[in-house]
Amino acid sequence: MTASAAEIQARTLAGYADASRLRQVHDRDWVLDQVTGEPRVLLDLGSGIGQLLGTALDRFPSLRRAVGLERSPHRIAEATERLRPYGDRVALHEADLTAPAPLPHRPDIVTMTSVLHWLYPDEQRIFEWTREHLAPDGVFLLTTYHPARDEHGLGGEDDLVRTVLEAQHTDVPGLFAAHGVLPIATRTRTTGELRPLLKRYFRIEATLDRDAVVTVESAGQYEHFHAATFGDYYSRLVAPDRRAEFFRAVGNTAWRRQEETGHVSHMTVRLWRLAAA
Repeated sequence: MTASAAEIQARTLAGYADASRLRQVHDRDWVLDQVTGEPRVLLDLGSGIGQLLGTALDRFPSLRRAVGLERSPHRIAEATERLRPYGDRVALHEADLTAPAPLPHRPDIVTMTSVLHWLYPDEQRIFEWTREHLAPDGVFLLTTYHPARDEHGLGGEDDLVRTVLEAQHTDVPGLFAAHGVLPIATRTRTTGELRPLLKRYFRIEATLDRDAVVTVESAGQYEHFHAATFGDYYSRLVAPDRRAEFFRAVGNTAWRRQEETGHVSHMTVRLWRLAAA
């Protein structure tokens, strides 16, 4: 059976440059607006296809090194091409953020945008690693997403997927559990849970909140956003021969919500400005 375009995209996480316009582009500028002075070394944790690194290199001529840690070799390959014009000002490393290797760099700016929930329940490992690598006067800029969640721990994208799966399954939370798929809203700790965890490693200098609203222009646009952003995380809940149908249904469900409410989703995003404790 030939895989659909969305299935191929989910396997390789391709097309994120287009998908990120729905959400991440806003975080990128919001985070970099918090950088002051003339930073010398910036480290982006979960650097993806290098968009934040490229923007930072353009905005801050003082940067002599922009370093990215990313798990996906597909995204590193795309970032390498994107950042090639910056030459040796860029260093990209393939890394698992739950157990990254030591680096020789002492960044004065560390960023992590919309990544932390993927590290649950071992977030403290990257916090400890970051504290050890951060320059004495450095700043860690972290964004965390906080969708409302129900008694089953489902919310945000989980809720959209649940609507799709309810056409075939009466117990969607049980289906998640049976396949070992932890809802993303469960992976996302509340701000109340994060604050004491962060304070073990950092001094919280400030927090900023905004409402992240996702809107789309078509069902197909959201189908590809989901595939590029979440990969095959949710599609594992359906049989292989139904995965193309699953991605289409996610896009159609998102588009129906858009028509009914004026948006697909909205949730609070918090930006934490942290310094080494």
